[in-house]
Amino acid sequence: MTVAVRVIPCLDVDDGRVVKGVNFQNLRDAGDPVELAERYDREGADELTFLDVTASSSGRATMIDVVRRTADQIFIPLTVGGGIRTVEDVDTMLRAGADKVSVNTAAIARPEVLGEMSRRFGSQCIVLSVDARTVPDDSEPTATGWEVTTHGGRRGTGIDAVEWARRGQELGVGEILLNSMDADGTKQGFDLRMLAAVRAAVGVPVIASGGAGRSADFAPAVDAGADAVLAASVFHFGELTIAEVKSAMRDAGVTVR
Repeated sequence: MTVAVRVIPCLDVDDGRVVKGVNFQNLRDAGDPVELAERYDREGADELTFLDVTASSSGRATMIDVVRRTADQIFIPLTVGGGIRTVEDVDTMLRAGADKVSVNTAAIARPEVLGEMSRRFGSQCIVLSVDARTVPDDSEPTATGWEVTTHGGRRGTGIDAVEWARRGQELGVGEILLNSMDADGTKQGFDLRMLAAVRAAVGVPVIASGGAGRSADFAPAVDAGADAVLAASVFHFGELTIAEVKSAMRDAGVTVR
């Protein structure tokens, strides 16, 4: 049975507003998250992802309110990430109306938290977000040449990205969100080599993120092993519509919803 590929707009939410930059720099306002979420729901998005880029305790109440208001308005799955550190944080977001949470920095600090979360809520609720980049020349190489980063790709961890995705699966996550920090915001296409490497290492669904610029960029990501494709600025600023992306993928022989 062929599983339809999902198209997922990602909204970076900063203090209750959607923002977008290149490589997480020079953020500009892209609108109200609830309004954008409603629009994407109408336009045929299969899921939505909210990333809380404030992700501080001070901004947490704002984010909970945004999630609650969005969940009241849309009928597609909503994933929330950014600042999710504990089992209690997951509980809070799921109660506010999120369907899944994505975890990044907290899992790097203490990988066991992924197991705790997936045992409590089910693996289908827990997404491991992997912000990966090519290891810089002046850094210690990793087994595959890609490393996990934190702080919006600015800080390397020395952890091999492919190995980390495999470890996430072992710990019980239901999905890998693979974000190429090299490609993020560049609109030059997804990192197909890295996608293929992670696909070969894990059996859970992989979401490709970082680099979408044209409707023709999405099908190659699926060919490289993506089960879902995620993009942000090309949707927010009207450069591409969900329908255009799905049509291009269909034309390339990809099954979409």
